[in-house]
Amino acid sequence: MIRTPLAAALALAALALAGCAAGEPTADPTPSTTPSTPTTEPSPPESAPPSSATPSASPAEAAPAPVPAVLTWEPTLRPVEETVTTGGGWTIVVDQERSLATIEGPRTRTVAGDKRFQISDVLLDTAYAVVVKSDGLEEKPAIATVLDLTTGKSSIIDGRSDVPTTNGGTWALHGSRLVHATVGDDGAYCLGERDLAMGAADSTWCADERHGFNNAQVTPAGLTLLGFDDQRPSCRTLGALAGTALEPFDGVTECKGWEGVVTDGGAVWSVIPKDDRLDEARVYARGPQGELDLGPATAGTLTWCAGATYFVRDPQTPAEPARLLRWTDDGAFETVYESKGGQAFLSEPRCGGDRITISAFAESGDEQVSAPLG
Repeated sequence: MIRTPLAAALALAALALAGCAAGEPTADPTPSTTPSTPTTEPSPPESAPPSSATPSASPAEAAPAPVPAVLTWEPTLRPVEETVTTGGGWTIVVDQERSLATIEGPRTRTVAGDKRFQISDVLLDTAYAVVVKSDGLEEKPAIATVLDLTTGKSSIIDGRSDVPTTNGGTWALHGSRLVHATVGDDGAYCLGERDLAMGAADSTWCADERHGFNNAQVTPAGLTLLGFDDQRPSCRTLGALAGTALEPFDGVTECKGWEGVVTDGGAVWSVIPKDDRLDEARVYARGPQGELDLGPATAGTLTWCAGATYFVRDPQTPAEPARLLRWTDDGAFETVYESKGGQAFLSEPRCGGDRITISAFAESGDEQVSAPLG
């Protein structure tokens, strides 16, 4: 997903302060790690009061330090101002203005935006590429171009589709399973699911009235969402979709969940302990060793890709590098990338099915690199 730092931070503050009481649920407010200087500061939200019905999570055991397992990183040969996602022999490049996405591989295809509709999401797996354009005025439904990488055929999903898009909202892809926000016949905010191989689409789950959701993640083990209510401040519920119900993750501190994935070995999730520190998350995992505290993370960077969950950890002291960490589905905790030289920040990792790509912004020089996942 492509994120704008200031807009993301302000959106999170708005979610925490007001939920969706003013109308349609807020679109994806995930913070970004790309360095920026905000022109305005979001107001610190209040702390959500704990509920007696759901106790806070008990402390998890601290995980051992991650072991070095640096991937074979290769330069994308693109500047960091352009956003690259690569995998399966394909590369998608989005220009700095987010006005053009170029899909390069055995054949080349472009998706052009304009001053109003800009590229907001890029999804790539081994068989499909999806490029989403969103309305900067937040009035019109998103427009998604879906490219079948095997046949070269393309299709459009928009506000006139059988399961229509809506203004903003979350998108996620794994294999031929594509999910996105939609609006039901009664105006409810719902999740649309598509089987791109079969050409089938349906609205599978709807949030309660004046509630919303975002941060969808799809893995072979299931689909997770972050639901939020219309309280002031909003209370967030991280859960896995089971049929027509969103089942909350066990062990997540109430109202603090942010991102999560279900894996073949258990689950991985993040929480934001203090809502006035928008980028500071903490990651937990449940797997063969039980429940472990994996430590600090940068909010908005939890990503499942090819049998493992990745997340960014910004430097915790001036002498530390920025790191990309990996928790595998069978319970290994590893450092797969470290920045070099001086203060540094990493983007959220971008999964391409069989490769992962990151952008690094460092005093010693920026770089955008990709690595195969064996």
